[in-house]
Amino acid sequence: MIEFADLSAVDMLRAFRSRELSPVEVTEAVIQRIALWEPSLKALYAYDPEGARIAAKESEGRWRRGEALPLDGVPCTIKENIATKGTAVPLGTAAMELSPAAADAPPAQRLREAGCVILAKTTMPDYGMLSSGLSSFHELARNPFDLSKNPGGSSAGAAAAGAAGYGPFHVGTDIGGSIRLPAGWCGLVGLKPSFGRVPIDPTYYGRVAGPMTRTVADAALMMRELSKPDERDPMSLPPQEIAWTDLEREPRGLRIGLQLEAGIGLVVEPEVRAAIAKAADAFRRAGAIVELAPPFLTQDMLDGLDDFWRQRAWAEIGALPRERQDKVLPYIYAWAERGRSLSGAQVHRGMSQMLAIRHAALKAAQPFDYVVSPVSPVPSFAAELASPLHDPERPFEHIVFTVAANMSDQPAISVHAGMTASGLPIGLQITGKRFDDLGVLQMARAWERLRGQGPEWPRVPPAQASLRA
Repeated sequence: MIEFADLSAVDMLRAFRSRELSPVEVTEAVIQRIALWEPSLKALYAYDPEGARIAAKESEGRWRRGEALPLDGVPCTIKENIATKGTAVPLGTAAMELSPAAADAPPAQRLREAGCVILAKTTMPDYGMLSSGLSSFHELARNPFDLSKNPGGSSAGAAAAGAAGYGPFHVGTDIGGSIRLPAGWCGLVGLKPSFGRVPIDPTYYGRVAGPMTRTVADAALMMRELSKPDERDPMSLPPQEIAWTDLEREPRGLRIGLQLEAGIGLVVEPEVRAAIAKAADAFRRAGAIVELAPPFLTQDMLDGLDDFWRQRAWAEIGALPRERQDKVLPYIYAWAERGRSLSGAQVHRGMSQMLAIRHAALKAAQPFDYVVSPVSPVPSFAAELASPLHDPERPFEHIVFTVAANMSDQPAISVHAGMTASGLPIGLQITGKRFDDLGVLQMARAWERLRGQGPEWPRVPPAQASLRA
């Protein structure tokens, strides 16, 4: 029998409605799960079990009175860099001066308004600039499938929490793969929505917030709330009525591109390649037209983006007093410091590569309804490393399948594709046309059906089973 902490949000809400379960029971089960896991995972920041208990009791009362909110009583976590009123936002780094946030940022406010029980914030690396749980402020986050491995990042704690069963809803952010990479390495569903679909504050080029869940249906429930308008985001899309929970769609007749090479970056490992090719074959057998999609990224594109992001990071770090600079994670400091010597022309050329990536990505995607690819060329890596290469001079070799969608506004989702022989998850990325967020969710749900996954899948990770024993 599945434990309360492992229930999907869909099943929780059904059980609350029928009075089979209460939000109080579910919240207590999740708190017990956190007590089991958190000493090993280090996924949480500003954990507030007593506040969660109070919120769950209030939710229970609303259900009894017939006044339930859309997501009433469902436990959730929110990534540390998404402000919640009264909690400091350190951005993963010990260099930040801590002061309580004055208000909830839009994603946190939407979930609170919908009745979610907010358990905690989740950990992230310094400034969100690593695909890792390594941080100068937070303790080292680890992967529930193998505690010696990395959960990925920068939504590190969110991925670890999701895989370990800290409730069904987790919010991450993504500017180059920071939702999809950790979701892929932790066996989750992670949606990077179209740019502007989910209002966010502060805004930045390519930066989005989105759901990290165990099922596609739960991600759709979150999007129904997260996508509601908020005027604090001047780059958000106009409000649109989208049938987020209408997920039934067949792949038959759709043109799907299979991209197994990014053109640059790390070589795709054989087990990853085989899992993605198998997924494409499943879509083909379901009636889709599957053709190879060529690589389109160039080294100039990746290097230019690296220059621009380094200079952006140094503009913030370099302005700090020396004593605070010394608190920045050494890897991040070494990476950002090179931005000090970049000329204005170099920074301009670097920023121009964002448009170059955008044009190349949209041109490559044009012949297809959807493109499937690896999320990452490699499975998860040692927990103590900043990235698979752990080299600040080659920091983005592993984001070559994810970063383009941030520059092109396209929605892209990570779904579980299979396991390596050593028991590590492999992520499948499905990328759609600009603003076709619902279509991407529908294709991800179609993939769940093709795999024969039940609503509660994925099951408890092996590392958790050993902790229980």
